[in-house]
Amino acid sequence: MSESTGKRTDPRVLRTRQLLKNALVELLQEMSLDKITVNKIAERATINRVTFYLHYRDIPDMLEKMAEEMVVDVERAMDRKSKEQPWNSSDGILLELLEHIASNAEFYKVIIGSRRVPIFHERLRDVFTRKIGEGMTDKGLNERGIQQDVALWFGSAALLGTIASWLRSDLPYSPQFLARQFVLLLRPDDIRPEEKA
Repeated sequence: MSESTGKRTDPRVLRTRQLLKNALVELLQEMSLDKITVNKIAERATINRVTFYLHYRDIPDMLEKMAEEMVVDVERAMDRKSKEQPWNSSDGILLELLEHIASNAEFYKVIIGSRRVPIFHERLRDVFTRKIGEGMTDKGLNERGIQQDVALWFGSAALLGTIASWLRSDLPYSPQFLARQFVLLLRPDDIRPEEKA
């Protein structure tokens, strides 16, 4: 996961923050959030409490900042292809998103797959709702009698739920295969005959 700020940050600061994030992710694999303390995070990261407080006010502040960074990373991954290809292309935004998640699987398994920290689910659902909405037209929905808000709720929940299950199952399918499955499920008419084989 990358830093979300545009200015250069001292590499030592980045390294310390990464140690803290890694420590939190490791602890979340072992225990619930309410059992995690600043002392436990600092000890796992091999730093002292004072250093933790140089970076974060408390654990909720750390989670908030990690969620903000995650949103920036996810949006960056999705924006790489969004101008070139639509959502319904398995080579487009969806594939970029799934490849990003697969390359950061350990982090996402804990924060999405385990449901231990709701802020990450909420933020991702908001990103997915916004991105799906950007590619959605009222015309197509109205012709089929579907309200846009219902379609957005369904699409973002289906995407987030499937990604969470994919992570909990240890990524049994490649990002390419899963992206194609999404396309087939959600937009089967958009698959050209030669792609169906």
